[in-house]
Amino acid sequence: MERHETKRTDVNELGEFGLIDHLTADAVIKRSSTLKSIGDDAAVLANQDEVTLVSTDMLVEGIHFDLVYTPLKHLGYKAIVVNLSDICAMNAIPSQVTVSIAISNRFSVESLEELYEGIHLACRLYNVDLVGGDTTSVNKGMIISVTAIGQAKKDKVVYRSGAKVGDILCVTGDLGSAYLGLQILEREKQIYMSSPEVQPDLGELDHIVGRQLKPEARLDAVQYMEKVGLIPTSMIDVSDGLASELFHICKQSNVGAFVEESKISIHPQAEEQAITFGINPITCALNGGEDYELLFTVDPNDLEKVKYMPDVYLIGEIVPSIDGITLHTTSGNVHPLKSQGWNHFDPEVEENENEN
Repeated sequence: MERHETKRTDVNELGEFGLIDHLTADAVIKRSSTLKSIGDDAAVLANQDEVTLVSTDMLVEGIHFDLVYTPLKHLGYKAIVVNLSDICAMNAIPSQVTVSIAISNRFSVESLEELYEGIHLACRLYNVDLVGGDTTSVNKGMIISVTAIGQAKKDKVVYRSGAKVGDILCVTGDLGSAYLGLQILEREKQIYMSSPEVQPDLGELDHIVGRQLKPEARLDAVQYMEKVGLIPTSMIDVSDGLASELFHICKQSNVGAFVEESKISIHPQAEEQAITFGINPITCALNGGEDYELLFTVDPNDLEKVKYMPDVYLIGEIVPSIDGITLHTTSGNVHPLKSQGWNHFDPEVEENENEN
């Protein structure tokens, strides 16, 4: 009998977003109430005079978090916040969340109470309701899946696809801190693994460590935009690195962009630690990820509305797609930007997971 080998394609050949495109290529939208499905920070569903936004995210132990240095309360808080950030990235107000967890038998009721302490705290501070979820068992580790729901007026929802040539490129907050906080925590973990009696030395690193363990969604920025009547032309949250997110906006808007290195905000702690680790601080800001700031574009006519916005930096401009996506350095050079943010299917991540 002739034997036919089944083709096996490694997911790394497609990458995270290529895999999503591949698996959802045949998805057909049947309902008129589905205004936006896959491809943005959240799905958008018609709901009378408003729309409902839905976004879901999954955190897997050993890939997205390490309980050696992540307190369960912080993990619960972060699991909620990173999903609320997706709703904010659509210029909407988060309203409800559901939380599902899969746990191995190493977790006690008390440890789960600690996890939910952080979940409840985030819900209180962001004024969202925990309305459901599920729990189940898994052979190893912990998996957390959160779905966030939000509301917005239909004409105020902001997509990644609306950037136009001449728009001003803006970003909230400082970048690169969360990545460097992770490097500090990983360093202390290695010291602890080899010498358990040595206590962690985090020194004056509260900002960058805090940005990794307890990020915040920029709901304040969305509320400010509502107050001054500013509607960005496009927007995305910075979860996988500034460069990666800019590529998403440019791809879906069919435009190019340039970024001024000197305009990107980097916290002094982050800058100092990057140099200590022998990394260029701008590399961390462009490719680090997990900052959960908002990257958005505005029409030049709205410059006055954004110019006085707290904690916002005007970092560049949208240009024709033929000009590409470039970085204008402080030394006066122009370099093409590369998307080098977090890859969920990185072979190194898989190897590390198998080692645990």
